[in-house]
Amino acid sequence: METASSPASTRELTFLYDGDCPLCLREAEMLRRRDRRGAIEWIDIAAPGFDAGRYGLDDATVMARIHGVLPDGTVIEGMEVFRRAYAAVGLGWVMAPSGWPVVGSLFDAAYTWFARNRLRLTGREHACTDACEPTRAPGRP
Repeated sequence: METASSPASTRELTFLYDGDCPLCLREAEMLRRRDRRGAIEWIDIAAPGFDAGRYGLDDATVMARIHGVLPDGTVIEGMEVFRRAYAAVGLGWVMAPSGWPVVGSLFDAAYTWFARNRLRLTGREHACTDACEPTRAPGRP
């Protein structure tokens, strides 16, 4: 789902999503359909040839939670990625409460829980202890 429709200079965010995660893919596709300005570059971290090192990350880190890259190269993660992505497609109001004091902490906690459990929730992680690192889906590097 990587696009080249918009010059990098007009992009507001590079969105690193897990295309093997059905929930993550659904969210990315919904945002992509609304990205009429081409403000977001879409990078599937599960695609063959994806190199986390290009962004100063490693595979375990990039699989552990959502990441985005700003035009200046700054890497952001968690709810900040969603706030930026929703704002870039004109839906900033949807995520605005996630940045508010107190309420924002609840959003952060909910996302952290989801990120820790998404592989299990989507049937992609073998049964193991909390010490297991997230792994790519079968057939993916």
